[in-house]
Amino acid sequence: MPNKIQKPRIISTLINKFHKLFTLNIGTIIFGLIFIYMIFSAIIYLTSTHIESFQVTSGPLSSNETFTGLAVREEEVVKAESSGYVSYYARERSKINANGVVYGLSSTKTPETSMQLSQEDLNSIRSDMLSFSKGFTNSKFNNTYSFKYQLEGDILHYAGVTGNQLSATPTPAPTSDSEDGEETTETRDTVFNNQSSTVTLGNQTLCKASADGIVLYSKDGYEGKTVDSLTLDDFNQNNYHETDLKTKDSVKPGNDIYTLITDERWDLVIPVSEKQAARLANRSTIRVKFLKDDMTQSGDISIITIDGEKFAKINFNKGLVRYATDRFLNIELVTNTVTGLKIPLTSIVTKEFYTITDKYATKNDETEEIGFMLGQKTDKGENVRTFVSPTIYATTEETHTNTTTGESSTVRTYYVDKNAFQAGDVIYSKDGNSKFIVGDIGILEGVYCINKGYAVFRRISILDQNEEYAIVSKDTTYGLTKYDHIVRNANEVKEEDILY
Repeated sequence: MPNKIQKPRIISTLINKFHKLFTLNIGTIIFGLIFIYMIFSAIIYLTSTHIESFQVTSGPLSSNETFTGLAVREEEVVKAESSGYVSYYARERSKINANGVVYGLSSTKTPETSMQLSQEDLNSIRSDMLSFSKGFTNSKFNNTYSFKYQLEGDILHYAGVTGNQLSATPTPAPTSDSEDGEETTETRDTVFNNQSSTVTLGNQTLCKASADGIVLYSKDGYEGKTVDSLTLDDFNQNNYHETDLKTKDSVKPGNDIYTLITDERWDLVIPVSEKQAARLANRSTIRVKFLKDDMTQSGDISIITIDGEKFAKINFNKGLVRYATDRFLNIELVTNTVTGLKIPLTSIVTKEFYTITDKYATKNDETEEIGFMLGQKTDKGENVRTFVSPTIYATTEETHTNTTTGESSTVRTYYVDKNAFQAGDVIYSKDGNSKFIVGDIGILEGVYCINKGYAVFRRISILDQNEEYAIVSKDTTYGLTKYDHIVRNANEVKEEDILY
């Protein structure tokens, strides 16, 4: 009897467990739908054609080539004429006039004095230091010394101590003919009219520049070199060494004191390959961008040979003062001058349009739109003319000459979207005296723009191209603009296809 009672209980328990296992709730339904949607989306993604887009950018077809050039200039190292301790008055990389005071020599060290610069001068110095810091590289550590000289000269300049100033307004020591330390007119005139290379004022001998030029307080062994005397070893930057000529010790006659660049004209010589030399051979001038400060200027270019290797020599007649402390300069030759919108060649397609001459064009007096008078028949068979204003993608002009009269006339042709007409449609001239049968075809190049999720034809006008990309005009009617998204693989898309 007990066994008969247990069996129904066991069956009831199994049924309850089975019922709970397959009971549906809202969470299960939602999860199931999401799972099915994911599987369906994955199948569509794996079986559909993938369309890659390209964002239109602006710029040249390719980046300009960069080079490192050797600066050749007319310069000389000036030596001390006597012994003594040096006081520097002309700042590094400053222009100085002939007879301008560059430095002074005295038998004793000049005592260091404190000076206070204005806030504007301090801000200028901070700006120079920030610019140097941003452009500093370990491989160009020698530029640190050049900047040091420049900074010291700037401080002297801001403090009112300059070579040209000393030349114009020297302050002689008091003489027996003066009272309370005031200089006499005779003493001042003697200093001004003194054409000697040195002037003695008190215990100091002021040394003047022998010619107009740019002052440097360093030398590197390239002084006196010309383009004709250069060798391949001169372009090896690993062997380059620059010597600091500034010193706090006493100098002797014949010691190197400073370098004077005496001509504003200078040459920049850059090594080029045979292929590069061939491209540059037909040029007489070229625009150069200096990567040090992003300044550009034009120079005369020619191809020369040094020890059997090709070099480009670029001659400048200005700008030397900016790069006087640099023997090697990183530059960019601006040869890619064509700029516009950059697109891949694989994006370019062609499209057919109906071509209609302006003889049959009509302007709407109210909207001033260009359109055409289309001849049609009503349901009753009556002939009517309807003004149609289609999308005009392009306009071309051609000049025709009458062989009989010799008179020239310009014919304008409109490229009209084919969706506006059908082949065989009749278009009437504005005066109604002549008619034109639609059917002439013209072809324009363009791309598919997908900004709105479907393919829309946009006309292009190619300015330049290479193996991968083309540069197109920014000002094309019904054309592209910067940051437009276009189809990269245009052969897989048709116009008006919905892509996403």
